[in-house]
Amino acid sequence: MELRHLRHFVALAEERSFTAAAGREHIVQSGLSTSIRALEKDVGALLFVRGTRPIRLTAEGEALVPAARRTLEAAAAARQTVQEVHGVLAGQLRIGALQSTAHTLPVASWLAEFSLAHPRVDISVRQLSASEMVGLVIDGGLDCALVALLDQRPTGLEVVPLLAEPLVLACSATHPLAGERAVRLDQLIGERFVEAPPEWAIRAQVDRAFADAGLQRRIACVVNEWSMALDLVAAGAGIALVPEGLDFTLHPRSSDALQLVPLAGIRLERRVDLVLPSGHAATPAARRFADLVKTKVSP
Repeated sequence: MELRHLRHFVALAEERSFTAAAGREHIVQSGLSTSIRALEKDVGALLFVRGTRPIRLTAEGEALVPAARRTLEAAAAARQTVQEVHGVLAGQLRIGALQSTAHTLPVASWLAEFSLAHPRVDISVRQLSASEMVGLVIDGGLDCALVALLDQRPTGLEVVPLLAEPLVLACSATHPLAGERAVRLDQLIGERFVEAPPEWAIRAQVDRAFADAGLQRRIACVVNEWSMALDLVAAGAGIALVPEGLDFTLHPRSSDALQLVPLAGIRLERRVDLVLPSGHAATPAARRFADLVKTKVSP
């Protein structure tokens, strides 16, 4: 059943004249007749009594009029909703975010600005691993996500680069390497590592760096939260390779007991990007948020 057939039916029911209804709908009378016959075929009943002037509805036609009007009103409301979303943004923004970007990216500030500018948009934030968030953006479970990607660029996604910060060695202030100006990866063999879970992009990058160098290491602790990792390192439970820009003042128990040492001979870095579906596949809210972010990070 097509909306245009219902619209033609309502016009004829209200005008009670093929000439008037055809003029109202800006079609020829033969086109209106064809449309009415198609609708009658769809519903399986005659809707008008043939040969009467003015046009008279059958019982089935009388019954269809209010339902047809409601359907046309619902369709108009749906179109209006889409137009409002396109112009005056409404709906929701489902965004994924890393746990540890507030020290370098004011994500909360961006979301607050976005929320104030678009009060009809409801925002929900999920903090998951990068691989999970990328998968959810691809599958439609998230509208966009702030993720730490490796070298790959997922097919079908737009990637907005936000930052790149080097990884450095974090060790306790009493560790033998704490006094070094820089350390090589081979100097870390035999150390106990405090590591992120395997699905984190930063863990994958570190694993790959050691594998490429033909080096093996011992992972003594795996935690999925930076503050716990830093506390373990500060307590001497192991060492870790962490983003240089972590705000260590947020971890008062460990900040004074930690020492950061640059890496020598290799540059490892954590990149953070905003990913969202390419082109029209992105939701209006995701597209508008990406536009806001671009203005914040552009040089």
